[in-house]
Amino acid sequence: MIPMDLKAFFEAHPRVAIAFSGGVDSTYLVTAAAQYAQSVHAYTIDSAFVPRFELEGAKALTKKIGITHTLLPIDVLQNETVVQNPKDRCYFCKKAVFSTIWKAAKKDGYNLLLDGTNASDDASDRPGMKALAELDVLSPLRLCGLTKSLIRERSRALGLPTWNKPSYACLATRIPTGEPITKEKLERTEWAETYLMGLGLSDFRVRLFADCAKLQVKEAQIPLLLQHREDILAVLRTRYDGVFLDLEVR
Repeated sequence: MIPMDLKAFFEAHPRVAIAFSGGVDSTYLVTAAAQYAQSVHAYTIDSAFVPRFELEGAKALTKKIGITHTLLPIDVLQNETVVQNPKDRCYFCKKAVFSTIWKAAKKDGYNLLLDGTNASDDASDRPGMKALAELDVLSPLRLCGLTKSLIRERSRALGLPTWNKPSYACLATRIPTGEPITKEKLERTEWAETYLMGLGLSDFRVRLFADCAKLQVKEAQIPLLLQHREDILAVLRTRYDGVFLDLEVR
């Protein structure tokens, strides 16, 4: 069976609410929705797990595309299961997040909620996708057979600023599974990653390891990291006990 294309999807579903993170996939999805659907409303979660630059980017993109956009505050740190950070934390977090979006969408008159999961995403390795299925959230990019590489290619052709944006998992992923999540740990992570971005680094992570910063950068960016070694050590040591470079990342 040949998958339907996005135009056909939105012709069949003309009124849609979209969970919008501002990443590559959801940006392409809202752009297609703005072109083909009759009514589109994007919702972005504002939580301690989301860095401020992602929220600002989401607001700028929806303004540029010209669709209605709502920021929805949610205190994920009030969810005891999420805070305990179990292996399936993402499931419980997605459940809370998409329940919040559903409530807002239905209040605004929408009966269909979409997300940006694509055809490259492995359902067996993503606990959060179980929550999406339970809450009846549709993933048009996946249904239409659109892979990450194809979405980037099409985004570039459309001139979308996200076409080459690195994947960015939420801040909670920087904290080891089983270690409780706190506001301080999340804020420290965002602070460290924002600082390193300012030095020109991209597509990297600052993971918490025994109260130290474990830097995971692409091999090609190691020279840039070493160029700023002294400054990085001086800055990060003000809030971490030590700074390490993970040499296993390629």
